[in-house]
Amino acid sequence: MDAAYFVIAILGCADGGSACTPVATLQTRYATEAQCSAATAAALEKNSNFDFPTLLARCSAGSARSTADALSAERPQPKSRRS
Repeated sequence: MDAAYFVIAILGCADGGSACTPVATLQTRYATEAQCSAATAAALEKNSNFDFPTLLARCSAGSARSTADALSAERPQPKSRRS
């Protein structure tokens, strides 16, 4: 099933782009993934005020709310320590 639209999510990440956390989902909707991808550099430049070593912009299909939820679920979970 094709996506109805795409949105840009801004992710705050640890050094090296790992352990990313969604910090913003932009309101603008794009009809295609290509249009969304073309807008990520400008979106990242306008949304660079978050306190993380690395910021990423990622296009995701669906609603703004479901995108943030999906990106949150993609975060790597910390490994548990064994005693």
